[in-house]
Amino acid sequence: MHRRTLLAAALAGTVVTPALASGTARAAGPGPSVTPAGTTTLDGRALFFVSYDGLVNNNSFQKNGLLTYKGHQYAAWYTADRNAVVGRRALGPSTWSTVKAGHTLRYDDSHNVISMGVSRADGRLHLNMDSHSDGFTYVKSVAGLMDDPTGLSWTASRFGAPQATLDGLTPTSQFTYPQFVSTPEGRLQLSYRVAVSGNGRNALAEYDGTRWTALGEWSSSTGTYTSAHGSSTARNMYLHGIDYDRGGRLHSFFTWREQNGAVMCNGGGITNHDTGYVYSDDRGRTWRNDAGTVVGVTGGSDKVSVNDAGLIVDPLDPDHSLMNQESQFTDSAGRPHAIISYVPGRFGQCTTNYVADRTRNGRAFHLRRNASGTWQKTEIPVPLNSSQRTKLILDRYDNAYAIFPYGRIAGASAASGYTDWKVLFDGSGLNAFGEVVIDETRVAQDGVLSFMYQEKSTGTTPSPLRVADFRLPA
Repeated sequence: MHRRTLLAAALAGTVVTPALASGTARAAGPGPSVTPAGTTTLDGRALFFVSYDGLVNNNSFQKNGLLTYKGHQYAAWYTADRNAVVGRRALGPSTWSTVKAGHTLRYDDSHNVISMGVSRADGRLHLNMDSHSDGFTYVKSVAGLMDDPTGLSWTASRFGAPQATLDGLTPTSQFTYPQFVSTPEGRLQLSYRVAVSGNGRNALAEYDGTRWTALGEWSSSTGTYTSAHGSSTARNMYLHGIDYDRGGRLHSFFTWREQNGAVMCNGGGITNHDTGYVYSDDRGRTWRNDAGTVVGVTGGSDKVSVNDAGLIVDPLDPDHSLMNQESQFTDSAGRPHAIISYVPGRFGQCTTNYVADRTRNGRAFHLRRNASGTWQKTEIPVPLNSSQRTKLILDRYDNAYAIFPYGRIAGASAASGYTDWKVLFDGSGLNAFGEVVIDETRVAQDGVLSFMYQEKSTGTTPSPLRVADFRLPA
């Protein structure tokens, strides 16, 4: 593949395309709105410690910490005594039933989240947990548990013993960021990172209802990236997500993180740069850039590389504290949308303290591909007031909702071309610590936005873990 042309430092500032470029207009439907529909308590004393500026029960990159399937909602978390538990409730009632998953958290590391997935082929719930560049713990339920939630009791006997493999498959000894995604055929895929931050690769495994198979790695950590300050020869691709649209296309936005800090203007920043995009039309076996050119083959010698052409859809150098693993969603037409955040150039061209600068001057942006195939970016006029991540969902009318740290919600209408962003809920009364975990699966099933949040605490004092529900336009 060809080396990407280096981007001028002048492109580091905010680039916002016209609000209503060709192809963005659509018939007006209800605009975005949220109506509080109640808050339930999962755990009055959930495990609390701050690590990497986040919580192990509420790191927004976990997919899925909260999910809905066949009229029931499921949540996973660690209790004050470090036990991994899974909760279930019918949609609507406020009572959750919980079972222990048979595992206790090993380290005070907020990366070691619990992620859940459903294999529709056999009706099992799968959990992967407690990993950060080392081993993991895997638990799965009996077959059919997810298909008959009213007929099968919610007890520990419905789950198998914890494993250190995927039913005998050991994908890597350095495993991080488990994310489950269901294929259109009902298989379950597991996305994960091999190796370590700044020098890692993305990989996939797949469960067909009978066994797990390693599909292999699909991104590369090699190649040379050069900024205005220096060069780096190792990195990893951080995914904003990995999601199938209604037509079966697999989408993924990403950022690169360089291993060598020489690419930054100041050592207090972070080496993340550029927002890229790839997709797959063959269930993650081959990957294409925005123009449709194959840029990587999963398990093959040709992997998606920093030097591949056509990957970058929003350029940004490493001097603006760009966030990794933020958020993505697809609209009703299968068009990809993402939330990215960084410190815009109007606040300076060199961040010197990643956390402080993002908290003081960070802004989130809505990035999307419109009907004409053009990429558009709109700044959301809500200060982050946090170093942490913002999540994105779209409702049945393709209105967009950004769920900020502390549970604040802003929305923009599809009819406006997503130019009318405004705050819909200011988070009052939640006392949320920071990031929230979104139920990405529930919106399409009953038009409700659910998110899991944990209340602020100090030190390692346990605090309440809750789920807030908001009705979206019907």
